[in-house]
Amino acid sequence: MTHSMTIKQIIEKAVNTQQTHAQALGADELLAWFAPILEQSVSEFCLDSRQATKDCAFVLLKSSSQDKQTASKRACEYIEAVKDKASVIISEFDAADLAVSESQVPMVFVPKIRTVLGDLISASLQLQSAVTLPKVIAVTGTNGKTTVSQLIAQLCQASGISAAIMGTAGNGKLGQLVQSANTTGDVLLVQKFLYQMGQAGVQVVALEASSHGLDQYRLQGVPVAVAVYTNLSHDHLDYHADMEEYRLAKARLFNPALFPTLQAGVVNADAQYALLDDEVDYPVYRYSWQQGDYVATSVEPSLDGVRIELQSPHGSMTLQSPLLGLFNVDNLLASVAAFASLYPQQVCHIPKMVQTLEGARGRMQRANSQTGSFIVDYAHTPDALVQVLSSLRKHCTGKLIAVFGCGGDRDKTKRPLMTRAGLDYADQVILTADNPRSEEPSAILSDMQQGLSCEDHYKILIEADRKKAIELAVSSAKASDIVVIAGKGHETYQEIKGVRHDFDDLAILNDLLKKYQK
Repeated sequence: MTHSMTIKQIIEKAVNTQQTHAQALGADELLAWFAPILEQSVSEFCLDSRQATKDCAFVLLKSSSQDKQTASKRACEYIEAVKDKASVIISEFDAADLAVSESQVPMVFVPKIRTVLGDLISASLQLQSAVTLPKVIAVTGTNGKTTVSQLIAQLCQASGISAAIMGTAGNGKLGQLVQSANTTGDVLLVQKFLYQMGQAGVQVVALEASSHGLDQYRLQGVPVAVAVYTNLSHDHLDYHADMEEYRLAKARLFNPALFPTLQAGVVNADAQYALLDDEVDYPVYRYSWQQGDYVATSVEPSLDGVRIELQSPHGSMTLQSPLLGLFNVDNLLASVAAFASLYPQQVCHIPKMVQTLEGARGRMQRANSQTGSFIVDYAHTPDALVQVLSSLRKHCTGKLIAVFGCGGDRDKTKRPLMTRAGLDYADQVILTADNPRSEEPSAILSDMQQGLSCEDHYKILIEADRKKAIELAVSSAKASDIVVIAGKGHETYQEIKGVRHDFDDLAILNDLLKKYQK
C-alpha cells in the first residue's frame, strides 16, 4: 500500500541521501524549484497519463521526436487526462507554451526536472519502505551491451552473488527475464526496477545504458558503481546529429557529476573512438589485445569457442571460453574487468567460472543441425555485421552465407553500409526484411542496394519475405557451409505496419533444419 508524502519530504530525503545529484544541488535550490507545491501530498510519481493513479505526481516531459506545436497539443491532452487523478503536475513545459486556460491541478514549471527526477523517484520509494539498492554495473557502447551485461551477471551468480540484468533481452534475474520495450527504460521504470531488485535481495544489477537513455537522463539517480564502454560505431544517427554527439552521449556514463557513485571505469582501449576526454578521480581499467590492464596476449578461436591467455592486474590466467566469435573476446575481457573491479577477491575463481558462461540469446547462437553451421545473431549495425562475419570467415571451409535486412523508420544512412559489410565478408548475401515498421520492405531493400556494382549483384539474392529468405539459405547450404541469420537475434516478433507478428529467427531456423535435414 502506498503512503502519501509531501514534495518537501521527498526533496529532503533526496538531498540527505549520500552521493546524489540532489545532494550536490542542495536543499535550498531544489526547494526553490518546487516552491509552489512543497506542501502538496502525493502517493507516487507517474510519467504516463494512462497509468496515472489517485494523488500521483504527474511529470509532464517533452518529447524529442515531436515539433513544438504537436508537443504542446499532446501535453494539453495529457493534462486533461490526469486532471481528476493527479495531485500535482510537474511540467517541463512552461505553462505559457501550453494552450490551456488554467489547470485544475496545481502545476509547477521545472525546466531542469530530468536532472533530479531519478533522485526524487528513488527518495519517494525509500520513504515508502527503506531498501538497500543493488550495486549497478552499467554498460554502454554500440555493440556488446547485452552480452557483456549477461556475462557480468553470470560471473556474479557463479560467485554466489545475487544478480539481475536490465536491457534489450529483458529485465530481471537470470532465467526470469521479463521482455522490455527499450534497451534502457524510462527513469520511473529504471528506479522501480532497482527498488524491486533491492527488495528481492539482489546485490548487483548489470544494466545496458543506451545513448538515448543517457541523453534523456533516464539513468539519473541510478547508483552506478562501475561504468563499462565497449565500442562506438555507426548507429542511431537518426537521433544524434553526428558521431561526435553520439560519442558525447555515451561519455555521460563516466561523468562523476552525473554519477557520483562511480567507483571504477572499464573501457576498450582498442575502440575506434576514445570516450574519456578528461582525467577522472576513480580507477579506469583498459582491456585490449595489445596493451592495457587486461590484455589478451594469445587468442585461439574455434567453432567450439576460444582459448585466451590473459594478463591482468591480478596476474596471468588461461580462459577457455565457450563463446563463439573473436568479438566475444572483447566482451569477455570487459566482463571480467568489470567483475574484478567490484570483487577482486573472486579473481582466482574466474577461469573456472568462464567455462560455464553462456552467450546471450540470439547472440552468435548456434542452431542444432546434423551438418553445416547455422547461427542466429543480433548484428544490426555495419560494424557488428563485420565482426560476426569476419569471425566466422576464419572457420569456414565452404561458403559463408549471410541473411539480413535493415529496420524501417531508423537511420537510413547505414542501409548500404550493411550490404557492403555483407558483401565484403560473405560469399552469398540474401537481403530480406527485418522489422519494416511503417515502411515498405521494397523501399528498404532498394536503399540497401544503392551504389552496388554489377559484380556485387551477382552475390546477392533478394527475398522480402524473411521466412522464405531463411529457407533459401537452409535449402542451399552444404555440409561445409556456415549460414548466419542476422539482425533480429533474440526478438520473437516482426513489426509490420504497426503490428507485431510472431517471428523468431531461431525457431524458424530449427523448423527448416528439421525439414531439410531429415
